Amino acid sequence: MKNNIIIINGPNLNLLGEREKNKYGTMSLEEIENNCTSFCKKNELNLTFYQSNIEGEIVEKIQGARSNFSGLIINAGGYTHTSVAIHDSLKILKIPIIELHITNIYNREEFRHKSLISNVATGVICGFGSEGYIMSLNAINNLIKNENR
Repeated sequence: MKNNIIIINGPNLNLLGEREKNKYGTMSLEEIENNCTSFCKKNELNLTFYQSNIEGEIVEKIQGARSNFSGLIINAGGYTHTSVAIHDSLKILKIPIIELHITNIYNREEFRHKSLISNVATGVICGFGSEGYIMSLNAINNLIKNENR
C-alpha cells in the first residue's frame, strides 16, 4: 500500500484532446497518463490511472482504495457538482484526497461553482490545465511523506 496512488477520472475525460480544446487543451488522457507515469517512476510512486463515465464504477473504485492506496486524486468531471454517492464514498477514506479540475470551475457556469467533493478533499487544484495532474501528484507525494514521518 505504501506509495500506491490512484488517479480517478470521471465522465467525458476519455475525450480530452478532442472536446472543447479551448477549455481542456489538446493533450489526450493517454498522454496525461504517460506524463503521470513518468513522474511516479521518478518519485518511486506506484500509479493506478482509471477513467469511467459510469458513476457506480467510480464509487466502487473509490471504495476499493480504502486498503490498497496511500493517496487518491480525483477529477470527477461533471459528477463533481452532482454526485452525493461519490462524496459519500470519498468520505469513508482515511488517506489524502486531492480534488482536481483542468479548468477553473469558478470561472465557468454558475452550476460548476458548487463542488460536492471539496469538503471531503484534503486540497483542490483547478485551472492549470493538464499540468494540474503533475501538481496533484507532487502534492499527494508530499502529503504521504509527511504522514510517514
